[in-house]
Amino acid sequence: MKRFWVDVRQWDKKLVTTALESGAEAVVVPPGFSVKVKELGIVTTVAEDGDLKPGEDVVEVTIEGKEDEERAAKAGAAKLVVVRTSDWRVIPLENLVAQCDGVIAEVGGAEEARTAVQILEKGVAGVLLKTRDPNEIKRTAEVLRGSVERFQLAEVEITGLKAVGMGDRVCVDTCTNMTVGQGLLVGNSANAMFLVHSESVENPYVAARPFRVNAGAVHAYVQTPGGKTRYLSEIGAGDEVLIVSHDGGAEAAVVGRAKVEKRPLMLVEAAVSADGQAVPAAGGPACAGAPPLTMTIMLQNAETIRLVQPGGAPVSVVELAPGRRVLAFIGGGARHFGMKIRETITEK
Repeated sequence: MKRFWVDVRQWDKKLVTTALESGAEAVVVPPGFSVKVKELGIVTTVAEDGDLKPGEDVVEVTIEGKEDEERAAKAGAAKLVVVRTSDWRVIPLENLVAQCDGVIAEVGGAEEARTAVQILEKGVAGVLLKTRDPNEIKRTAEVLRGSVERFQLAEVEITGLKAVGMGDRVCVDTCTNMTVGQGLLVGNSANAMFLVHSESVENPYVAARPFRVNAGAVHAYVQTPGGKTRYLSEIGAGDEVLIVSHDGGAEAAVVGRAKVEKRPLMLVEAAVSADGQAVPAAGGPACAGAPPLTMTIMLQNAETIRLVQPGGAPVSVVELAPGRRVLAFIGGGARHFGMKIRETITEK
């Protein structure tokens, strides 16, 4: 979910309570009111005596011309920057979103928020809602919950399977129930991640646990919001991961628990063309250009662990065979501490 801040500098306890109940990350309040906010719930305060301090942690810029836009871009390189315009305009935000990641747009309601989070597809980092209407806070929260990241998933072809012995694997239990065709993007490489299916499928062995993904070995990468990744070993209660659907839609989910247990593992290998497109089936026409790339993942060797086939149907790892096609995300790029960087990194 995008950052959701509510401006309550004109103090109103009801607005603060509604912001808390709607899942706001922060409230902007007058000096001396942070304590009052903390009495109502756990939330970040933006104030001179708050968790984030204006001028130090957060810069506010009113855009009236190109010079203001340049000042906001410079500030946004190192800090969060709240941007407002005298007459709400998209172009300055497009320019800022293209240059920095910490842009928070001041909006007057849900529809302005909807536009802001869709700018250049990436959208602003969040919105600061300025309203005296509790219902507008609720509507804006709904818009932000509905704003999703999207992934261009590719078909990849299974080329190899190998039992590799025991290892530590991670079950990620989220606070969100998933449906058939949904799971987490996980892989041995951050630029080639399989869509690992949730345990939302009924089976005769164990009850369905639609909140869970048996995601893979501790060293693997998992996709998280904002285009970032983390190691599965780092994931714990309160963190966020991205639930991804077979059509590429994604939504943030809070992790309730991560279980690490020793289990038998298997290495799954697949091929994908260098341009990220599906590799032709065996006997089909050869790939043009560069030879196919190999992508891998370590999964628990058990029938209840599944990948996702084109169209969204799950397939158990014990049913995989060379030639079977599954969905993956190709092209995440090199990573440094989970953030995308421009660097050549080879992961084998």
